Amino acid sequence: MARGDDSFEEIDIAVKAIIANVRQNGDEALLAYTKTFDGVSLASLKVSEEEITEALETIEPSFLTILKNAKDNIREFHQHQLEKSWFVKKGNGIILGQKITPLKRVGVYVPGGKAAYPSTVLMDVIPAIVAGVEEIVIVSPPNKEGKVNPAVLAAASIAGVTEIYKVGGAQSIAALAYGTKSIRPVDKIVGPGNIYVARAKKYVFGTVDIDMIAGPSEVCIIADGTQNPAYVAADLLSQAEHDEMAASILVTDSEQLALDVQVEVEKQLKVLERNKITRASIENFGHIFVVDTLDDAFEVVNEIAPEHLELLLDNPFDQLPKVRNAGAIFLGAYSPEPLGDYFAGPNHTLPTSGTAKFSSPLGTYDFLKRSSVIYYSEQELKNVKDQIIQFANEEGLTAHANSIRVRFE
Repeated sequence: MARGDDSFEEIDIAVKAIIANVRQNGDEALLAYTKTFDGVSLASLKVSEEEITEALETIEPSFLTILKNAKDNIREFHQHQLEKSWFVKKGNGIILGQKITPLKRVGVYVPGGKAAYPSTVLMDVIPAIVAGVEEIVIVSPPNKEGKVNPAVLAAASIAGVTEIYKVGGAQSIAALAYGTKSIRPVDKIVGPGNIYVARAKKYVFGTVDIDMIAGPSEVCIIADGTQNPAYVAADLLSQAEHDEMAASILVTDSEQLALDVQVEVEKQLKVLERNKITRASIENFGHIFVVDTLDDAFEVVNEIAPEHLELLLDNPFDQLPKVRNAGAIFLGAYSPEPLGDYFAGPNHTLPTSGTAKFSSPLGTYDFLKRSSVIYYSEQELKNVKDQIIQFANEEGLTAHANSIRVRFE
């Protein structure tokens, strides 16, 4: 329950200094930070069309097909989230409504570092395209050769984005928020990143909108005694391999399953490529809770409010109404969390660190804004003018009252 309560004082000092430097020195600061943090000197920040073409040529055709299939699934799901403008008529002279307008320009942060995430490109770009965003720009840190990961570039091309910049970290968030000579400012920034990226998003919020301040990844599994411990262990480890701070939690009413999962976790850990990261995550943030009843399990999970929740139960649909707080819910033994990460269609940018108590997955709705629409005829305003004047006077706002009164003197 304490996750997300860490102090970031030293990180915040560094982040605020980076933001101030980028605001003052623009591209010069971005290039300097790229040399310092990424170990490469760049002549240009923008990814060229030639680099995108080269990336597409280096990717296995079978993987390009997979990216396209995932794109189709993600687009189909997010089309159901589209909102429409609406208007209602009251009486003979009143029209009220809501106008839905897509954001004009959005920035997407795509991490580099420990792993490349073309899935992040698809999950963050496609809802924006479905919403009707006109301009989408991607920022992602370059490697030592000054290139953005080719799988990331391929996913960007398939998603329909060609404005991509070789810059990461807090400096890229500052550039998206305030603009530089190379990178024009955006209206909203989305996408996960390390703690410096997350804190930078916090500090630019208000200048631009953000999706969320994402913490380490997490999975919580409710499993009864009938489940295969190998499945449970594999799903716990699938999140633990993200980074050392990831949390993997099992809640079960079966002590035997808990013991069997412990054995399976150790067995599977030995053969994982990212063994060191995964083991650190399990040792620091891996937990198994044994409870008396499944009702107790749901009580525990709703308090944790996990990013990913798996219901490995014989009757998951019957139990679904008991879930109050979770970013994404996976039902049954054949709906593991990686299905949602890559392919099924629902978004994998999810609330972490308990924020599922009050927030939602990234969606098409995040790239739409709403404007209220109000029309009153002269007669309808006349019918209510005295009430509005009295209301305004009650608040001591006499100019408000006069705005109504002057029309009928």
